[in-house]
Amino acid sequence: MSEFFSYVIRIWPAMQQGALVSLEIFAVTLILSLPLGLLVALVGLVKFKPVRWLINTYIWIMRGTPLLLQLFFVYFGLPTFGITLNSITSVFVAFALNYAAYFAEIFRAGILSIDKGQYEASQALGMTYSQTMRRIIIPQTVKRIIPPLSNEVITLIKDTSLATYITVPELLHAAKTAVNRDSVTTAYLVAAIIYLFLTLILTVISKKL
Repeated sequence: MSEFFSYVIRIWPAMQQGALVSLEIFAVTLILSLPLGLLVALVGLVKFKPVRWLINTYIWIMRGTPLLLQLFFVYFGLPTFGITLNSITSVFVAFALNYAAYFAEIFRAGILSIDKGQYEASQALGMTYSQTMRRIIIPQTVKRIIPPLSNEVITLIKDTSLATYITVPELLHAAKTAVNRDSVTTAYLVAAIIYLFLTLILTVISKKL
């Protein structure tokens, strides 16, 4: 047992650094995808059919193909078109675009769940459409979408492990490196415990919300 803990202590700095990179991916993805998802949802509600078709096509592609495939396309495919991104930037772009599509659907469902009478009442008070959305509709929408939004956020912390496939030094990559070097699977156990701890924190926060 002492040998186990001494090994964990030896690999801990690398695992900790990997966890920090995973958290960075998690945070940047949320910062980018939440506002983008809201914007996509609002634009998708316009009556101009070509715009709605473009938004629906974007959401369909993002939700209908694996995130890993999208990550590969951004990292390996975009250079074909003269756009070359480093590995961590590729992760940010792919993750933000993917999660924005999921968040957009959640936002759109929340907005459509608000009774139409509230739109009519705001118009009777002389509010513009933007004022109605900002002051009346969006605040109520946010309250309603917290449960499904929380589920996606919890999924995101686990999806950060996909970044290992393009050699981003996140948590799973650190674990794989230790396992390949030492031929001991202990690092996988440590990574699993860290993921469980992070998801536990997010679960508690979502329940509080």
